[in-house]
Amino acid sequence: MPRLHAALRRAQASVGVAESVTAGLLAAAFTETPGASRTFRGGVVVYATDLKSSLGGVPERLLAAHGPVSAEVAAALADGVRARLAVTYGLAVTGVAGPDPQGPEPVGTVYVAVAGPGVAEVRRIAVPGDLAAVRAGAVRAALGLLAEVLPAGEVSLG
Repeated sequence: MPRLHAALRRAQASVGVAESVTAGLLAAAFTETPGASRTFRGGVVVYATDLKSSLGGVPERLLAAHGPVSAEVAAALADGVRARLAVTYGLAVTGVAGPDPQGPEPVGTVYVAVAGPGVAEVRRIAVPGDLAAVRAGAVRAALGLLAEVLPAGEVSLG
């Protein structure tokens, strides 16, 4: 994480998160680094579907058409948190950690999205394992996606 914060500082950029499946773990990952407040502004935990709309900025029509675990909703969450928190990059995570599927999406399905200047990207990943494994995999995927899109070039999270 220190390398990711350093890359954000070099880019004079900030980040905010909207997270569902990770329930706050993504924000926690950002704030484990001393001085994180220079790049991390905050986040919203939108675990309940209705909060994806009211707090996350997802249009209700998207939720109705695609469900809470979808590429469209992940992208809208990234855009919504970017606007609501006035950050350079909005990072969003939604998915199914179990024990049951969410509509057509099986347990382990995660969508991560990032929105920023000239950037709008969504990825679908499958994370095997239990609740903890799915959440940890979602956090890793989201951080990796952000690292890939930063203009400062390759950022190694290792």
